Amino acid sequence: METNYPPISFENTEFAFQYKPDKELSRAKLLFTFMGKPWIVKIGAKMAPWALRVGLPVKGIIRKTIFQQFVGGETLEETALVAKKLGEYNVKIILDYGVEGKEGEENFDKARDMFVKVIEYAATQPNIPYMSVKVTGFARFALLEKMNDMMAACSGTLMQRFEKTVADMDQADREEWERVYQRVNKVCETAAKHNIGVSIDAEETWITDPLDALTIIMMGTYNKGRIIVYNTLQMYRHDRLQFLIDSYDISVEKDFILGSKLVRGAYMEKERRRAAEKGYPSPIQPDKETTDRDYNAGVKFCIDNINRVALMVASHNEYSNMYAADLLKEKGLPLGHPHVHWSQLYGMSDNITFNLAKAGCSVSKYLPFGPIKDVISYLMRRAQENTSVKGQTSREMNLINTESARRKAAKK
Repeated sequence: METNYPPISFENTEFAFQYKPDKELSRAKLLFTFMGKPWIVKIGAKMAPWALRVGLPVKGIIRKTIFQQFVGGETLEETALVAKKLGEYNVKIILDYGVEGKEGEENFDKARDMFVKVIEYAATQPNIPYMSVKVTGFARFALLEKMNDMMAACSGTLMQRFEKTVADMDQADREEWERVYQRVNKVCETAAKHNIGVSIDAEETWITDPLDALTIIMMGTYNKGRIIVYNTLQMYRHDRLQFLIDSYDISVEKDFILGSKLVRGAYMEKERRRAAEKGYPSPIQPDKETTDRDYNAGVKFCIDNINRVALMVASHNEYSNMYAADLLKEKGLPLGHPHVHWSQLYGMSDNITFNLAKAGCSVSKYLPFGPIKDVISYLMRRAQENTSVKGQTSREMNLINTESARRKAAKK
């Protein structure tokens, strides 16, 4: 039982920004200053994609500002340089090919091949143990939506409803689904071969059931005695804590390690709007406090069952991150336990990431890469998120200002 734990403080800006020289820190400060003005973000979110689309010379400006803050690079090679730099501070990488998925069988096959290439490249690097995938990159959205509706009309457990749905599908849909399965399986098989973890992203509620079933099938295949596949649970949904418990029961029955990446969520406005338009109860928690309660309960459930669950705490919430560390300490478990990992988005919450890493926790940055024209949608979401999440931009600004003042005083 471990008892000698290093202190962790998310107020320590020296550790948080030690990887950023003064020039980069000043640039981040300027960027977050602009992002603190909603009207600028609103205009930018509309104008930047349009300017790139029509060929206006804005690529250089985007590259030197928001792209550099939140994206690893346009190529794998550029991203590897960022990974190497972060690795010097014990921070790992979750690599994400940030290109939005395109419909069509040919594009789905291209996406599969690209992710296989990303896995094979990550395996050659010392600091890229994970990658992230969206199943909508391999599957027609309307097919997933149709399957979700069919599953909703069935009774029984998730897997029973899934099996009945596949059996009841017409031949063309069933063959199309088989191709989706084979693409995802190829990615997970390649990941298992190279010992790279695969985090399967959560998406909209109205396509979630087939994605959850598919992810559980992949975990049942590849998480035998080790952890390769993680499912992502959006805890701002009121049903996800129970789903976590149900998933654990399946993992015990089928004898695999449950991989659970806990996030708060990314589709709240869209989800509430669709529920209101279509007249069904909102799947979203009634308030932030309930989301926080379920998120932290999920963290506790995973750590209470640490021998059979691998947890990824993917959060910018300081309490939740510290709570996971405190639970490990209470149980006398090492902060670097192989079944607990923390992660934050690249360009945000460095005070959490680098202070956890300094204490010996397994922690990563979620690092997208891809051509600027392809990742612009991701960048605009980051800008809007920082504006809309209460206190996020001001928190980043306060940390940067504190570190700037500390460095200035140290030079005197």
